[in-house]
Amino acid sequence: MGLWMPFSSNRKPLGLRWRSSVWFITAVVGFGITTDLLVYSIIIPVLPFQLERLSYRRVSTLIGWLLCAYSGGLVLSTIPIAMYSERYSARRAPLIFGLFALISAQVMFMEAPNYAVMAIARVLQGISSSVVWIVGLALLCDTTPEKDVGKQLGIAMTGLSVGLLVGSPVGGALFTHFGFRAPFIFGEICAVVDLLLRLLIIERDVALKWGYDPSDATGVMMMETANASSTPDIQLSSMPMAHVQESTDTETNEVEETIVPDKSNLPNTRKLSITRKSIINSALVRRPTPLLSVIIKLSQSPRALVALTMSFVYGLVQSMQEPSLPLHLQSLWRFNSDQVGLAYLAAVVPALISSPLAGYYVDRVGSDYITCICLLLALPWWIVLTLRHSLALFLFALAAQCFFVSGVVAPVTTELASVSRKMAGVGYAHIYGAFNLAFGIGTAVGPVIGGQIYARAKHGWTALCCITSALIVICVTLAFCYTGADPLLAKFLRHYYPIDSIRKNPDEESSNPDNTSQVHIVSAA
Repeated sequence: MGLWMPFSSNRKPLGLRWRSSVWFITAVVGFGITTDLLVYSIIIPVLPFQLERLSYRRVSTLIGWLLCAYSGGLVLSTIPIAMYSERYSARRAPLIFGLFALISAQVMFMEAPNYAVMAIARVLQGISSSVVWIVGLALLCDTTPEKDVGKQLGIAMTGLSVGLLVGSPVGGALFTHFGFRAPFIFGEICAVVDLLLRLLIIERDVALKWGYDPSDATGVMMMETANASSTPDIQLSSMPMAHVQESTDTETNEVEETIVPDKSNLPNTRKLSITRKSIINSALVRRPTPLLSVIIKLSQSPRALVALTMSFVYGLVQSMQEPSLPLHLQSLWRFNSDQVGLAYLAAVVPALISSPLAGYYVDRVGSDYITCICLLLALPWWIVLTLRHSLALFLFALAAQCFFVSGVVAPVTTELASVSRKMAGVGYAHIYGAFNLAFGIGTAVGPVIGGQIYARAKHGWTALCCITSALIVICVTLAFCYTGADPLLAKFLRHYYPIDSIRKNPDEESSNPDNTSQVHIVSAA
């Protein structure tokens, strides 16, 4: 019971430290993202053959609607999942439910006798995807110290590239050698492993009940007894103020820190005697916030709106290539399916480096600089992609733009986490639900827009590259003006026009630790 039931109130969970640690949570979320993208992409090479075997015509149109069904499940489930996760302070349970939905979808798709069952299976896959992108990222931010959020998100985001990198080639090879069911069985094996990892998760609030705070960089353990239910209080040597974020005040997340020390009892360190109940109530209880209130708060934050706009553009740009890039390579350089797959590999591999690298530097220089740099460096390569003279140059440009565009994901998700911390009543699940919604809408309309433009425009690929370039210019402008607690535009104006009226964004607080969140604790006499 200690291993699988971390919510037990009378037995300390086995492996408490490592099962609640930042690195274990990062690994589980990263593997969950990998599984999600692998299952999404592994069946793409085999769908045409299975639909033809079932005697369907106009296969390309049917595949497009299956992709739409996936996006529909993702978008429609986003709001309920986000609201549930925040209302009931639940992370682990939705993650486990999402894996059962994914495994059920895989079995359903594998044994589907007709197209309607396939569509239902894709909707379930979309719901499962929403869970890992909303609840998984929220769990990671719950556990990670604020100063390391960018790095950990960047590492977890490599799962996106790994899943896409492995999915299609493995799916095609398994289908060729072992038949239609083989890719699904492989996906189910990965999902079962993911499920086992998620069952091992111990959330931060459960770890705190046993006197351990995984987000404390010093690894401070609170003194405890063998039976938690019989322990009236615990001794706390240090408790990080940045992690106590909820207040009884409905208007703000902050309360004043009032420490009344008794030097006779604290010769070397500040030891506070507080009840276990007070820790949980003050630090962990999330107040339910109405959906309309969350929407209003997000719509009033320029930082949130700009980050969500870039999430939408990222999904749109990435998905517009799906129907058009293979056709462009085929028409210009006579690529077959295997060669197109190698071209995708060249595009995806650099993203394995850019995402963690961008996350590392976000924690050190800020999301504003990294976002603008990545977008600016991605822009010229989209112009190069319009050239038709050299295949080597085309593939290099494809890899370069993917490197820099993928580098935007870590600063955008870090920016959203920062917005959530500074906004009363808006939790991580809320903010990543909005992220998932924006990204899902982008991926839903992207293939349709890309396919239509490529098919109808005289120079379809050039038109798509120009549209993407224009979108990047818009995103760079918005990021320059609004990204970060102190945007680059404000810094620029203060530097060249040092007047008092140019100040930091009033609704986006400084990253000063004294301005994050504080707790009112009075030491016991």
